[in-house]
Amino acid sequence: MTHPWFGGPRPRVLAHRGLVTPADARDGIVENSFAAVAHAHSAGVRYVESDCHRTADGVVVLFHDDDLSRVTGDPRRIADVTVRELEELMTGRGGLVTLAQALDAFPTLRFNLDVKAADAATAVGAAVAPHGDRVLVTSFSDPRRTAALEAAAVAGRGIRPATSAGRSTIARVLAAHAARSDRLLARALAGVDALQVPERRGRVRLVTPRLIDAAHRHGVEVHVWTVNEADDMRRLVAMGVDGIVTDRADTALDVLG
Repeated sequence: MTHPWFGGPRPRVLAHRGLVTPADARDGIVENSFAAVAHAHSAGVRYVESDCHRTADGVVVLFHDDDLSRVTGDPRRIADVTVRELEELMTGRGGLVTLAQALDAFPTLRFNLDVKAADAATAVGAAVAPHGDRVLVTSFSDPRRTAALEAAAVAGRGIRPATSAGRSTIARVLAAHAARSDRLLARALAGVDALQVPERRGRVRLVTPRLIDAAHRHGVEVHVWTVNEADDMRRLVAMGVDGIVTDRADTALDVLG
């Protein structure tokens, strides 16, 4: 059966770290802030892609980088600051949003959560367990992804979160696909709901009509990141991809309907 996260029309527009328009950026708003998530929601987005780290006092926050330097100018690691310190740093930048706050404040949004740190995996799984019908858990690290899913299962509060493949699983999928082995492909995709990949890795094209068809045969969607140009959005959707991860969700909604 299709996981509830995938209910609704395609193509899916996934707001990458929320929505920060050029005007927002001039006002000091940054990615993964409360304001960025709120702007995506108000624009009509159904899906927000974000990232999870854990603060020194154990709070899961929506933040991409390991440290604060790029976003706030502070060189410290997120794991070394408290949530109160992080709230102060994010004042004037759109405001900090914790995972718990995001799930509570935006009950109609569906979240695509990338577990960025090993020490955050269990906490992410426990936090999303009551919201499994509207959460997809992923990570470049399959062990982190699996740990979060296991923690959600232990909490046992409802539907398991959806999940997309980590890096090692994607490598197995691509190898099976290249070998034209449907048996190996089925094994690689077992337990996976989506492939979320860039269109290319260097000179190698990952997303092709044949790969999309193969994933669809096994009930798996294909989402491409990070796509910001309207022509690329149209081309990929025409190719058959199911979702577009984009910094310009406003553009994508206009282009893709």
